[in-house]
Amino acid sequence: MEQRPFGELGSVSALSLGGGGLGQIWGATTREECVAVVREAVDSGVTLLDLAPSYGGGEAESVIGEAFGGALPDGVRITTKCRLGDAPPDRAYDLLSASLDASLERMRLSRVDIMLLHNMVALREPGDERTTPAFALPGAIAPAFRRLVEESRIGSWGLTGIGEPDALLDLMVVGPRPDFVQCIANLLDSPGGLHRFDGPARPREIIAAANANRIPVMGIRAAQAGALTDAIDRPLPDGHSERRDYDRAAPFRAIAAEMGVSAARLAHQYALSMDGVATVVLGVKNRAELRDCLAAEADGPLDPALAARIDAAVGRA
Repeated sequence: MEQRPFGELGSVSALSLGGGGLGQIWGATTREECVAVVREAVDSGVTLLDLAPSYGGGEAESVIGEAFGGALPDGVRITTKCRLGDAPPDRAYDLLSASLDASLERMRLSRVDIMLLHNMVALREPGDERTTPAFALPGAIAPAFRRLVEESRIGSWGLTGIGEPDALLDLMVVGPRPDFVQCIANLLDSPGGLHRFDGPARPREIIAAANANRIPVMGIRAAQAGALTDAIDRPLPDGHSERRDYDRAAPFRAIAAEMGVSAARLAHQYALSMDGVATVVLGVKNRAELRDCLAAEADGPLDPALAARIDAAVGRA
């Protein structure tokens, strides 16, 4: 598998394995199947595993613990996350530390390579647990992460780059700059149900700003929570954001069918070909889905003419 530059960690596989599928939030699977997915991904060249406590209430992290028993294969790196919301600034370190300890216990590890703030960042007062005010980062959150680095419990820190674009762009440029950032990387430029702010998400602008400031990007939601697959495999109510994106992507699915490949395979090939994305994080829940994504990586970069055709088909051109 292609290895790409990844900041202070040196290099990383073009595909990373995310914990959403392993945590059984993207449709039905089993612990046994998820352990097999992790092992096959690593055997296939994946070197970064992206976890979080919120993926199945710790289930994804428990899968890692069972898969490797605390002895990671050489070269494999681990991330985890913590959701702080708008907790009082003086509690940032304690909350991060407690969350990290629980994650390490589930994964049977003593440290992780990257820990990310698992919140949307906003310029306004957020008023909910999924959003963190940008003004909390300089004085409380970034110093708390740095303390964990100094304690050798994490190697680096980062952000989930979904939130108010102006807030994220300010952090990329002015700081405190994260060591890594996760950004939406799909052909619709859509965060789907994670779009809880006014105005467009502007993910490509955020990716460009991260690159300009030497912040490696982990691309997430390549298949937009199932909207860019052949069929959504979990119940969704009418009007759900992923259902709307699925309908919008109908011309894209027609292109994939014309090519004789799955929509998911073509969607991942598109994300892998996006400028500025170091690694694309997979949300697969079984080995069949994993192998489809591995095939997308093996297909190589998307032909620019085909990428332009896809953009036009979904209204990006």
